[in-house]
Amino acid sequence: MSVKTTCPYCGVGCGILVEKDSSGAVRVKGDPSHPANFGRLCGKGSALAETIGLEGRLLEPLVDGQPAQWDDALDHVAERFNRVIREHGPDAVAFYVSGQLLTEDYYVVNKLAKGFVGTANIDTNSRLCMASSVVGHKRAFGSDTVPGCYEDIELADLLVLVGSNAAWCHPILHQRMLAAKANNPNCRIVVLDPRRTATCEGADLHLPLRSGSDSVLFNGLLAFLAQREAIDGAFVGNSTTGVEAALQQAGGQTVGETAATCGLTEGAVELFFDWFTRTERVVTLYSQGVNQSTSGVDKVNAIINCHLLTGRIGRPGMGPFSLTGQPNAMGGREVGGLANQLAAHMEIENPKHRDIVQRFWQSPVVADTAGLKAVDMFDAIAEGRIKAVWIMSTNPAVSLPDANRVRAALEACDFVVVSDCMQHTDTTRHAHVLLPALAWGEKDGTVTNSERRISRQRPFLPAPGSARADWWIICNVASRMGFAGFDHAGAAEIFREHAALSGFENDGSRDFDISALGTLDDRAYDRLPPVQWPVTREYPTGTPRMFETRRFFTPDRKARFVPVKPRPPRNSTSREFPLVLNTGRIRDQWHTMTRTGKSARLLAHMFEPRAEFHPDDARLAGLEDDALARLSSPWGEMVTRVSVTAEQRRGCVFVPMHWNNEYAADGRVNALVNPATDPLSGQPESKHTPVKADPYAPKWHAFILSRREIERPAAGYWVHGKAGTSWRMELTIDERPASWRDWARARLGLEDADVEWIAYRDPTAGRFRYAAVQDGRLQGCVFIAPDHKLVSRSWLIGLFAEDEISPTARMSLLTGRPPQGSGQDIGPIVCSCFGVGQHQISSEIQKGATSVDAIGRQLKAGTNCGACKPEISKLLSRAPAAEAQPA
Repeated sequence: MSVKTTCPYCGVGCGILVEKDSSGAVRVKGDPSHPANFGRLCGKGSALAETIGLEGRLLEPLVDGQPAQWDDALDHVAERFNRVIREHGPDAVAFYVSGQLLTEDYYVVNKLAKGFVGTANIDTNSRLCMASSVVGHKRAFGSDTVPGCYEDIELADLLVLVGSNAAWCHPILHQRMLAAKANNPNCRIVVLDPRRTATCEGADLHLPLRSGSDSVLFNGLLAFLAQREAIDGAFVGNSTTGVEAALQQAGGQTVGETAATCGLTEGAVELFFDWFTRTERVVTLYSQGVNQSTSGVDKVNAIINCHLLTGRIGRPGMGPFSLTGQPNAMGGREVGGLANQLAAHMEIENPKHRDIVQRFWQSPVVADTAGLKAVDMFDAIAEGRIKAVWIMSTNPAVSLPDANRVRAALEACDFVVVSDCMQHTDTTRHAHVLLPALAWGEKDGTVTNSERRISRQRPFLPAPGSARADWWIICNVASRMGFAGFDHAGAAEIFREHAALSGFENDGSRDFDISALGTLDDRAYDRLPPVQWPVTREYPTGTPRMFETRRFFTPDRKARFVPVKPRPPRNSTSREFPLVLNTGRIRDQWHTMTRTGKSARLLAHMFEPRAEFHPDDARLAGLEDDALARLSSPWGEMVTRVSVTAEQRRGCVFVPMHWNNEYAADGRVNALVNPATDPLSGQPESKHTPVKADPYAPKWHAFILSRREIERPAAGYWVHGKAGTSWRMELTIDERPASWRDWARARLGLEDADVEWIAYRDPTAGRFRYAAVQDGRLQGCVFIAPDHKLVSRSWLIGLFAEDEISPTARMSLLTGRPPQGSGQDIGPIVCSCFGVGQHQISSEIQKGATSVDAIGRQLKAGTNCGACKPEISKLLSRAPAAEAQPA
């Protein structure tokens, strides 16, 4: 059986072919016919088959921790919500939803909240990733319209990436960029980012601008373009308004002033400005480094202003391009999933739009004012103004800023409902009712990617246990609350209603229109190929590029320049908190790891949360590479492993956002994050939190590898997860046990087992090693030391794959290092797709490999998704020139 579906990770929206054999084994590969990826998948997508197991799944409704039948659970939720509404009004309930929902799920929950309950207190975790782009688009274009398409990236001569580590966060799209550059000798890539990320390895210019200075840079560019008369006068005159005010605000800003404020060299700024000025086909791609800011909307408009001034929009190979973070962040915007929207890109505070939606839904009411945005919503829960909240397919106790306050809010809330596919998350532990939802592979519906392309997610697995589709759960609660209009027979029927609303009384004044899909029968819906909206009678096969007519969605059909006055981040550094914390994604993990954390392959690249410090900052804080540090902010603290790298801008620290209390103790970086938000978009400031760093110096460091899952300690630092065919834990210990041997046996769960023990003890140095062998196979090992300088894990993990441990391996367990020349220590994983380690790559370089392609020919590294190519390139660049020979 072969099923075409769509990847559930980032906003690139890659097509996937799933093959399932007669035994039930699942194989995942890229769909060669899908126009987003043409058959390529990143490491996360390639590992999807490793994440579909039922371990940890929520398989039945739970009410107050006890199993319940669906009817009882649904009745209970409906009754409690109705009671709160009767006693406190509709705004005392809230819904917090997710870009992991399918569009059909998103549609019915928005319909329930805004059209029947009568509250706009429904917001989404997409607020955390693209809300600033939404507002920026609407200010400039009159609508939340992404102008371009992926083809524009391949047609451009200059690609400007702003606050986007696309090599790790949108790997397949980044590979398309690099391929376009290789095929076009005129193409250049510029990266604007405080860090030297993996994306910089393929760039012609990197500008490590000061954190928060993006608006200054693009105002400077706007002034430079005006000074060089690089203005499309006909376009500006006929198709825009407000240019004078925008240029006046930029104030003739000079290159020197721009460079000084942004912390850059004048020459580098002038080079970038000159390239932008002289290159007709420019695409500016921006992501969370722009959006996640207290001035994120202004940053978006500062970028758009430069494209409007030069007329570089609505034409092939040019335009501003927002790279969304989630697979259906765009779909959520289409159905009004944000608290300040109505469905079909209509406005909640526009009486005409409210009337259209209410008549179409035949609903008793439509909320007439914007609801509470994500951060404000959880503040209202903490203050008791919201009495009941329903959280769907997201983990706000990890992902929202000031996460400890979010936890406290949920703990104090009168009634918390969580729909999720996983039973144990940081958020589900606070739920009064848990409702088992379907996961990827079981869901049926649509998602929309960053280029407005609607694709189908199709099921290839049966619904496990009592799990149900999110739309089914929502509709059943709505019906039990007494509301009509929720008796949908399936996802196809909901999609038809969604499509029909998009065209209802749409005279062309609204950008989102898929009315041509509103008559699809179930079979046509099932076969729906990827298509870009608008999809109308005039454009039945979709619309790749918007604004080609030079007409926008403002009342006068002209785009708006927006004067941007740069302002610094809300909270600045101080003597007590001298560093700027920047958070974000890493290559092989996704959000809060409920899916990717199941894959040993994906954990291999970075097993622990790591904080990246510039060498000068590490020295001043007394931190050592690979040791542990405690990061603190005015809002919270965490413990993390240290990486010292000159690729980090001085004064800044980068920490991944993924780890949580299911995988690490004190690993939630969002416990520290500044909860300040953009006043227009409500998007949190996740890129600029003042922090301090101190050494974290426990008495003992240890790691454990075991065939059995390892019990989490009650105290100290620990990180837990899969490693090859074993389980791995990194941990610290502050109190020495009476017997290290007994402690090790207890950790491995082998106190009473009939096993052979291999032991090494050096009490003077404080180093202890224990390994358990049973029937010739390694069952587990424990290494303990007074510092973090423990042995390489990779060769030990490899020993668990052996059917029988050799005498040489037994000796290596005692000595704490692999046999010399054995090649067993492959080093830290670089290529997750093929399990290739750093030492293997370095060995090939020593043998004479001088290119990424040469490494690929020998080891396969970099030949699948390509996301590891920047790291391979970095290793090549560090190799001594004298050792390099032709490959």
